[in-house]
Amino acid sequence: MSFATWIAFVIAGTLIAISPGSGAVLSMSHGLAYGVKKASATVLGLQLGLILVLVIAGAGVGSLLLASELAFTVVKTIGALYLIWLGIGQWRAKPHAAGVSTAGLAAHPSFGRRVLTGFLTNATNPKGIIFMVAVLPSFISPTAPVLPQLAILAVTMVTIDASVMHGYAFLASAMQRFFRDEHAVKMQNRFFGGVLIVVGALLFFVKRGHAA
Repeated sequence: MSFATWIAFVIAGTLIAISPGSGAVLSMSHGLAYGVKKASATVLGLQLGLILVLVIAGAGVGSLLLASELAFTVVKTIGALYLIWLGIGQWRAKPHAAGVSTAGLAAHPSFGRRVLTGFLTNATNPKGIIFMVAVLPSFISPTAPVLPQLAILAVTMVTIDASVMHGYAFLASAMQRFFRDEHAVKMQNRFFGGVLIVVGALLFFVKRGHAA
């Protein structure tokens, strides 16, 4: 892999990372509700899910998934329903007058729960698999060993995505001072809950042909 190819991948990876999606919404939601430090667990989970997607795409399983209507539909449905479930949970979360630090999907979920939430959000997102299956081959040289190239691309993508997701969490956390009463917290929960529900619903319209 040449340096120019790697730079091209950095640009492509950055664009896809900063584009609005379920990971960005979740990072902002947890950054606002729990602060950047605790949202880091969510970002960690998102990256573990991203690594799984990269492994699936790199192993060629992603191509098989896209070739099977049933397999693709199952993954798509699970991902969509999971995001909708998260959104409903946040929409119905009870606000706390003590401040935004205790608001969110519930009181304060554990570190493991936040990691799992992030992991499932990315791991069940068929759009991520489509992107990786469609894009990765363009940056891999057939004349060089594939595994080292995949490792470089994976480390690069995870680094980019983790930085961007922390940026989203930081920006949301900086707004905490504007959400110090129950009404504001309730509006925050309903906004992010509604966005997650919409993103989940939109996944039902993702088609296998989009990977072409």
